[in-house]
Amino acid sequence: MSNKTKVFVTGLGVISPVGNTVDEMWTSIRNGVSGVGRITRFDASRVDAKIAAEVKNFDVSKYIDPKEARRMALFTQFALAAAKQAWQDAGLTEGSVDPDRVAVMLGNGIGGTEVDDEGYKILFERGPGRLSPMMIPKLIANEAAGNISIALKAKGAALTVVTACASGTDAIGLGMDMIRAGRADVVIAGGTEATVTEYCIGGFCAMKALSTKRNDTPEQACRPFDKDRDGFIMGEGAAILILESEDHARARNARVYAEIAGYGATGDAYHVAAPDPEASGAIRAITLAMKDSGLALDQVDYINAHGTSTPLNDPMETKAVKAVFGDHARKLKMSSTKSMTGHLLGAAGAIEALICTLAIRDGFYPPTINYTTPDPECDLDVVPNKGVEGPIRAAVSTSLGFGGHNGVLVIKAV
Repeated sequence: MSNKTKVFVTGLGVISPVGNTVDEMWTSIRNGVSGVGRITRFDASRVDAKIAAEVKNFDVSKYIDPKEARRMALFTQFALAAAKQAWQDAGLTEGSVDPDRVAVMLGNGIGGTEVDDEGYKILFERGPGRLSPMMIPKLIANEAAGNISIALKAKGAALTVVTACASGTDAIGLGMDMIRAGRADVVIAGGTEATVTEYCIGGFCAMKALSTKRNDTPEQACRPFDKDRDGFIMGEGAAILILESEDHARARNARVYAEIAGYGATGDAYHVAAPDPEASGAIRAITLAMKDSGLALDQVDYINAHGTSTPLNDPMETKAVKAVFGDHARKLKMSSTKSMTGHLLGAAGAIEALICTLAIRDGFYPPTINYTTPDPECDLDVVPNKGVEGPIRAAVSTSLGFGGHNGVLVIKAV
């Protein structure tokens, strides 16, 4: 493993349901604050799930000229805001880095869904001649990566990864691979999503994927690993990590948060929506990420689980961790921060990698909130309800998406 270029995290940015800066978000996570509430983005009277983890008090003018912002869908606005935060946090400026050696690798699941909604309404009511010329540039999934590239003058590859709930994780993993391969010195990597629309909520309700039992107590609705879980909570937002080769970071004396040490990705080849109950794909992805990292299994202290609060995912993921880590599974801690942020779909893996990075920095295990009734099938230490202080040498972040897309990162202390 010694011949692999080390890839460091040197900047962080986030727009989330529990805070619109890294410090705000991390304070909420440490304190077990839920970002789930009644849906405000649309009239939810026609859908069964009336709650979501929405981004609150987002002032786009802090990051983007309001005229320009109107030409962007919300998922792009979130991504560009988080990217600008991360770029500044890394201490990078337009003249401080070769733009040809800066790439963008962004995960996104669905694109500009509110633009879709409005476009179809105009089409049906007024005809195609009244559609906006900006409709297509706003709604397509690559536009967030493209706008980041334009704004930060990043002239390397600007790519979009679409692997459902694994998109953000895969983007970071592929960004690491790009630096290792010598194709970039700096990669702006992460994920973004904005799917709190009637169209998307309605579609997920039709799949019976969302929680509907606790519409009247939103903060208690997302309960990963709890026996009374009944589905995931839609979230939204963006998280960006600045990845940098060790040589490039050292040369400019950059502050380093952690190292992205390993990445593994597999396909279940099982079902378009349900995970393989035998966890074979998840097991292989974790195993590949650990092998790539060069770390021993007992060097992992924390797992940020995919932990969706769905009946199928949580026991499957518990099974996977036991299969990979053996006896050590009983010694490590595994929590789901989705209990607070909701499920950010294409941005989920990115915000969870960011949380792992901060957990390593501060020596803090984030909690799984709303854990009240143990499930015999989910019997590992899920850091119930209250976070725990303690050193973390390495963390694993798992993302297991619709279509059988499994992405896993290993993040280690430097």
